Amino acid sequence: MTKNTAKSQPPNGRASDTAVLIVAAGSGSRAGGDIPKQYQFLAGRPVLAHTVAQIRRAMPDALIQVVIGENQQALYAAALPDGDTLLPPVIGGDSRQASVLRGLEALAEHTPKWVFVHDAARPFVSAAVIARLRAALEAGADCALPALAVVDTLKKQGAHGALSTVDRSGLFRAQTPQAADFDALWTAHKAHANSEHTDDAALMEAAGHSVSLVTGDPALFKITTPEDFAAAEAHILSALGDIRTATGFDVHRFEAGDHVRLCGVDVPHSAKLKGHSDADVGMHALTDALYSALCAGDIGAHFPPSDDQYRHMDSATFLTHAASMVAARGGVVAHAAVTLICERPKIGPYRDAMRARLAGVLGIGIDRVSVQATTTEKLGFTGRGEGIAAQASVTIRLPLGAAQ
Repeated sequence: MTKNTAKSQPPNGRASDTAVLIVAAGSGSRAGGDIPKQYQFLAGRPVLAHTVAQIRRAMPDALIQVVIGENQQALYAAALPDGDTLLPPVIGGDSRQASVLRGLEALAEHTPKWVFVHDAARPFVSAAVIARLRAALEAGADCALPALAVVDTLKKQGAHGALSTVDRSGLFRAQTPQAADFDALWTAHKAHANSEHTDDAALMEAAGHSVSLVTGDPALFKITTPEDFAAAEAHILSALGDIRTATGFDVHRFEAGDHVRLCGVDVPHSAKLKGHSDADVGMHALTDALYSALCAGDIGAHFPPSDDQYRHMDSATFLTHAASMVAARGGVVAHAAVTLICERPKIGPYRDAMRARLAGVLGIGIDRVSVQATTTEKLGFTGRGEGIAAQASVTIRLPLGAAQ
């Protein structure tokens, strides 16, 4: 196993006394699927993207360090296209405990006072739980964890299948994030590196530190099985009752050139599209549809064409910005569709590449993105081959009462 030893810098100059360590290095085989569960899609976005977004909303000033598995770099980059707001990912070890230690080593140079260690497969972190953990640390606890009292009757199966009832009084279900004094947890991990503990609170107990329980949250369940994925999706959609659909439209004329960029894909052609940026008419229409769904103006309001810093800019920047505004409101993009209107070039051979590019920028599954093409039967400016038009529609889901 290798680890990232390069010195990392706080993103955007952010410095904080609090760090969050998200453990995302596991294989998640019990969840099924072709890729680890933290990268599988949940309500249109990877599980890890949901987890990071929730942490960022609950702890806007915290440093966030993600620990990933070996050979998961491409999956990580696809799951978090805006990952430059996080510290560079660290490659984990052979166990959860080893992965946490590597994450702590990476965080040490930033000298945080507190660290919150969280499972990537628990995407529903609330600000209330974070506040309770922070209060416990401020009150003097070396470590604190959210937990729920066991309410079901417990049975233990012994030899030959015999059952006995276990006294459930005083028993709790541990959750994450588990918060601790950074130096104390790092020292404990180094001292107990050759033993195995199921969570950080157990390791802190073994090191002789005080550990406090705070009230957990039933929504903080860990996604482990396919049934958990179904429950998690239902949880998300039940909270996203503000369903909005909007459209966008854009036009660009042709000028001398040898290709056009459409929905992020360069398509060979006898001309190119004229514009201040890269003139990607498909992405522009889709970006405006997202802004419209948010009642947030249009591309020109956010990226004025009079500003030279946007000249020749990749339109994926605009679409990423609009999608990030949806995420910042706690929402998801449920569906996106673009119709390209032109006589030439032919779109069919590039359709799936365009869908994949849009899906990647939006951070959603390709099965939620449509790209179509039509002509105007030789009528109008598109029929005369003077340019290309695009119409787009989106459906987004926001929490009811989300801030404007």
